Amino acid sequence: ALLWRIEGIPVATTNHYATLGTTGGPVSALNSNLLKTSDFLTGAFPAEYGNANAAVFDIGFRNGNPDKFEFTGQVGAFSGLELMAEGPLGLASGSSFIASYRYGIARLATPGTNAVPVYQDFSFKLNLGQTKLGRFELFGLGGLSNIDFLGDEIDENDLFANPDQDAYVDNQLGIMGLNHTVRIGSKGYLRTGLAASTNYNQYLQDNFIRNQSGEQVAKYRATNAQNRENRYTLTSEYNVKFDARWNLRAGTVVEWYHINFDVQDRDNRVDIPDEDGDGVPDFFIPVRDIKDDYFIPQLFAQAEYKIQQDLSWTFGIHSQYHGFTGDTFIEPRTALSWQAGPKHRFSVAYGLHSQSIPSPILFFQEEVAPGEFVRTNDELEFMKSHHFIVGYDQSFGSDWRLKVETYYQHLFDIPVEPFPSSYSVINEGADFVFDERGSLLNEGTGRNMGLEVTLEKFFSGGYYGLVTASLFDSEYQGSDQIDRNTAFNNNYVQNILLGREWKIGKDSRNAFTLDTKLTYAGGRPFTPIDLEATRENGGREVLQEDQAFSERLSSYFRWDVKFGVRINSKKRRISHQFFVDLLNVTNRENEFTYRYNEVTDEVNLVEQIGFFPDFLYRIQF
Repeated sequence: ALLWRIEGIPVATTNHYATLGTTGGPVSALNSNLLKTSDFLTGAFPAEYGNANAAVFDIGFRNGNPDKFEFTGQVGAFSGLELMAEGPLGLASGSSFIASYRYGIARLATPGTNAVPVYQDFSFKLNLGQTKLGRFELFGLGGLSNIDFLGDEIDENDLFANPDQDAYVDNQLGIMGLNHTVRIGSKGYLRTGLAASTNYNQYLQDNFIRNQSGEQVAKYRATNAQNRENRYTLTSEYNVKFDARWNLRAGTVVEWYHINFDVQDRDNRVDIPDEDGDGVPDFFIPVRDIKDDYFIPQLFAQAEYKIQQDLSWTFGIHSQYHGFTGDTFIEPRTALSWQAGPKHRFSVAYGLHSQSIPSPILFFQEEVAPGEFVRTNDELEFMKSHHFIVGYDQSFGSDWRLKVETYYQHLFDIPVEPFPSSYSVINEGADFVFDERGSLLNEGTGRNMGLEVTLEKFFSGGYYGLVTASLFDSEYQGSDQIDRNTAFNNNYVQNILLGREWKIGKDSRNAFTLDTKLTYAGGRPFTPIDLEATRENGGREVLQEDQAFSERLSSYFRWDVKFGVRINSKKRRISHQFFVDLLNVTNRENEFTYRYNEVTDEVNLVEQIGFFPDFLYRIQF
């Protein structure tokens, strides 16, 4: 799972591609214009990071301008409307604010479906400045989104909708945090944070009843699903530098979870007894009715010792406890870093990591008898992994950097089914929802191994560049003990980003810009659909699970080109920017998925959007 940490506080965990709603979870609600730092840790991360098996995304918001007010507004055909303001607060020394609001309707960018997503988000940071009591910083972000899939408005090529259903999806995400930093003596400081976050999603489905001629004669609510997870977090860490050789960081993270899952369903239920003779099931089945709380406290300590001026050793320990399952796990971490010269650095690291079971799986209620639901996953232990990493960094020139990293991860205690099966929790997140599997056991394994190469040219001399290449292999074993691709085993991903800026006229503040991005990646593995079984199951897809992830989509290729003009007014201190963004200029319709189409009664290939132009105007003053 990917751990999201904003301003030093853990705020969310997402399983691979799984998101906290249609807004895309934290990644979609984040505005890059507010970011100061964004570190992506791929493994063997330091002891301060816990409750994550795969990676950490550590994000920091920048402070607003403490000296003057600045405003930015922009509008785009795809990205919608954005407004941002920053400036001094007039409180303690250095106090400032920054805030951004975005609103979008991706009406022009939703080919393949008549459903149109509507979304908006708000982000802010208040730096209250340096006071006698220390420095206080308040931050937050929130996102809202909704999308409707209306059965009467689709055609046979629609991506998601069902012609006999209306579906309504609503998602909400909110995060609020407060940080306090105070000096302790001349060599240390204490940083304490409080945060609250909420994730809510609602799914409503109405089914149609048609007569023999295909006319709609009735409509009824078939599914009513509302799920909310609240998280309250306290972090506190003490940092001290004893001398030129010794540094220490130690602290705690306490997370309190409150969940409220309510799913009522009568979709595809037999109307027995049919008291009113309308063919509509008379009773909802309470598939999920869960209200519960649990907490996960974590402790960590990490020291860095400079063995020599060019050789440093970092070592630490992390521990966590699950308040619901009673599971405890202790994780050692260690790393060596050798600065082999002013431009060369080698590193090696090891870490043992663990992650709690996602709430929808841990509290899943299995139907053990008709209408009788029991929690059968509530004794699952942490999922665990060993991480090994070797890295090399080289700087050359004043603005070039090369980074090479190879890694190996061994995952164990992964929940799988108690009978021979290809299912494993390791693949959760590849789809929009969690699979509903009960009676799971911590007996599955997996492995990830790969090579990451990054070549970066920082912006100077009017241009920049970034080339990344990732070669990897990701496999797992379910309870059938067969080695298979995971759902994320694309094998390779390559990216090239290039940008150039040309000054216009005598005024060096006016410029013409050109940016381009090229992406090439291996096709995603998938499990083929059993067409006959799907037809017999009333149109609900049945997968050939004995052939899990045995087939692969075609490779992914996309090339984007962006042109821009920046015009600055010296007297009015206003900047105008115009952009034309040509997305997927080769018009390649990359494969997205295979799905059972109730209109054609076949398994059809769904393709992604081809060429799409976007236009954007931005003003800053």
